[in-house]
Amino acid sequence: MTLPKGFGSGGAGGASSSDVERMIGKRVENMTGMITISYIAAWLATFGGTAAGYFYYPWAYPTPSGHFAFIVLTIIEAIGYLFCVKVMQEGSNKNSNGIVAGVIAATAIGTLFIVIFVGH
Repeated sequence: MTLPKGFGSGGAGGASSSDVERMIGKRVENMTGMITISYIAAWLATFGGTAAGYFYYPWAYPTPSGHFAFIVLTIIEAIGYLFCVKVMQEGSNKNSNGIVAGVIAATAIGTLFIVIFVGH
């Protein structure tokens, strides 16, 4: 396997597993912004899916059922977002706890606002 410059034993022999781990870690530890944008897009898509039930198909998709689905899916997405960021930054000196907490708090407040005021 050919590794990027700075990894491996200088061209002699193959790559060790620690070299591969270091290489992968360097590639993902700076992607907090991309994962955050993806999480927000997933949350908005979840609202879009339940909004179709609220506004276009209210006879087939009652509002309480839509609210329940939206809340449960938001919780699942938030847990996935948290794990993605924490696993991605494991072993590095990066710390994005403030970003993660702020984004999850914002989506929690947005979810409560939507559940309280939409569809009633």
